[in-house]
Amino acid sequence: MKHVANDGWRLPGGRPSLPEVHRSLKIPKTGSWLKKFLAFIGPGYLVAVGYMDPGNWATDIAGGSMFGYSLLSVILISNLMAILLQALAGKLGIVTGRDLAQACRDHYNKPVAFTLWILCELAIAACDLAEVIGSAIALKLLFGIPLLYGVMITAVDVILVLLLQNKGFRFIESLVIILIVTIGGCFLTEMFLSKPDIGGIAKGFVPTTEIISNPMMLYIAISILGATVMPHNLYLHSSIVQTRKFDQTREGKRQAIKYATWDSSIALFFALFINAAILILSAATFHRAGLTEVADIEDAYQLLTPLLGTTLGSILFGVALLASGQNSTLTGTLAGQIVMEGFLNIRLPGWLRRLITRLIAIIPAVIVTAIAGEKGTAQLLILSQVILSLQLSFAVIPLVKFTNDKKKMGEFVNAGWVKWLSWIVTGIIAVLNAYLLFQTFFLE
Repeated sequence: MKHVANDGWRLPGGRPSLPEVHRSLKIPKTGSWLKKFLAFIGPGYLVAVGYMDPGNWATDIAGGSMFGYSLLSVILISNLMAILLQALAGKLGIVTGRDLAQACRDHYNKPVAFTLWILCELAIAACDLAEVIGSAIALKLLFGIPLLYGVMITAVDVILVLLLQNKGFRFIESLVIILIVTIGGCFLTEMFLSKPDIGGIAKGFVPTTEIISNPMMLYIAISILGATVMPHNLYLHSSIVQTRKFDQTREGKRQAIKYATWDSSIALFFALFINAAILILSAATFHRAGLTEVADIEDAYQLLTPLLGTTLGSILFGVALLASGQNSTLTGTLAGQIVMEGFLNIRLPGWLRRLITRLIAIIPAVIVTAIAGEKGTAQLLILSQVILSLQLSFAVIPLVKFTNDKKKMGEFVNAGWVKWLSWIVTGIIAVLNAYLLFQTFFLE
């Protein structure tokens, strides 16, 4: 019979998450609320990157070209779900001092924890695969580098990540925010160039029954939902909120939860803007021109110049794609380190951990690119999103279970309405992802 401590955990807490940066950023004890909030800004934007990675682009482009602005409501609902789950992940890390991986190790027996680790590693490799392909496509579009060489060039970012990690965590956060602003600026300019229908956009944010009654629209909607909430982001967020040196008192934790939730919620609204902007751009250019079958990133790039009447649109699209891929690389590295250390309680050198995950992504990408060409990489991108969808529930269920547990969370346990809402969201995600997988493997 396993021993369970009074705090509800099977095992006592081990060493801190990301020990080299744990509690490394000071929080001002005096001054205005704004000054304190600014000290917490950062982790939310690292998390938001996963909601705008290259893997999301294809579904947003397909949704806009096929159905115009109609699926904007799905992007909005997906983001609201993400805001709730990321808030719970941040709360778990602040209250328990454990990231989600450590919490799973300390709660479940070894076989279950090991299985969860394997599933999470598959999800990180799948996400890395999407970043590899997205970055390689961007290099081809902007500089004419063949896709196969572009895939291999992405291995070089191992060195880039190592250099950035040596400059401190605040530097990484700042760089990520700059890249997000770059992506946002590119799409803001493109939306201006595409002259979208403002009334159509407003109408698109209101859900309609057609989303459920139209099988193809439902499939794209589920793809958007499935690709929005990234499982590794929940592990990542529960760890990086602990980089702040907040007071380990009841009031200190309460303040940290409040500001960390604000940080992630505001950052995820930026992600909402960018995902919505991709769909709006697709609707305003492709759908309006009668091109309802544009789902490929490269096709979208090639078509933007003639439809917008300027090469600027295509260039900005390529720059945003490259920034998106490199941004996701930074956060994917951190997530990989957190998951391996948390589940296995072992630590590999950063360069070795990054090299392993990048090789796992590059090898299939190189093989498929060499054999099947560009069509193969497009299918590989879809497969990566299916793998992410499959793993999602295995991250969400433990998170909701732990934050709903009075023994583990004490007075910070989720309120009654949050408990119900979190389980409803968990159920919706599980059912929709299961349906997406069924359609992918049995109906196509």
